[in-house]
Amino acid sequence: MRTYIGGHQAVSANDFVELALGTPLELWLGVEGETDEERAARLDAARDILADNPTLPDDVSRIAAEAIETYAPELFNVVPLVRPAVRRTRSRKGTAA
Repeated sequence: MRTYIGGHQAVSANDFVELALGTPLELWLGVEGETDEERAARLDAARDILADNPTLPDDVSRIAAEAIETYAPELFNVVPLVRPAVRRTRSRKGTAA
């Protein structure tokens, strides 16, 4: 099954998020090993995007809530692990009377 958003195919979870948001995920989360200058530029770009799209945080929250609601059975399909019964034996040596 293929998923398309706006004519673009999402082939991974990151692609889906990027296409849904309209921005690369790394813009918001950063990348490992980025310099202070790169971080400042990334945050500046993020501020510009938020200024141009003031409803973006609410839209992202709505999309996340809808995804959780849709996929909740799979996300929260928790199966309890079976714990082996542990038998503790009491030592009766040296019992005070």
